Amino acid sequence: MVRVTDLEESLDFYCRKLGLTERRRYDSEGGRFTLVFLAAPGDESAQIELTHNWDPEEYTGGRNFGHLAYQVEDIYALCQKLMDEGVTISRPPRDGRMAFVRSPDNISIELLQKGEALPPREPWASMPNSGEW
Repeated sequence: MVRVTDLEESLDFYCRKLGLTERRRYDSEGGRFTLVFLAAPGDESAQIELTHNWDPEEYTGGRNFGHLAYQVEDIYALCQKLMDEGVTISRPPRDGRMAFVRSPDNISIELLQKGEALPPREPWASMPNSGEW
């Protein structure tokens, strides 16, 4: 479960940019929260729950629980797509195997190349880290 401050911004990041799909949603009028369950395509057993509390709260320490990790078909293509969408690549995939980005709520997300690492290539091989990952 990840608490999110702006549900629409988070859904844009996790679904449109990262490629997860919304599986179900639950709104609680009495509890004043919304739960949205997302999964990677083809793997509905590994779901993430986004919790949006309707009353404003400030969440800090986006890395305090660890991080989320997803296997991806082409780490270079996804990182380029994310950059094109304005997402900062905190730890570029210099090794063709691993990269880190942050969600709108500062949650650290590890991207792992499915199968063997891709051969190193530019601009990734020489790209420096940006911020924390």
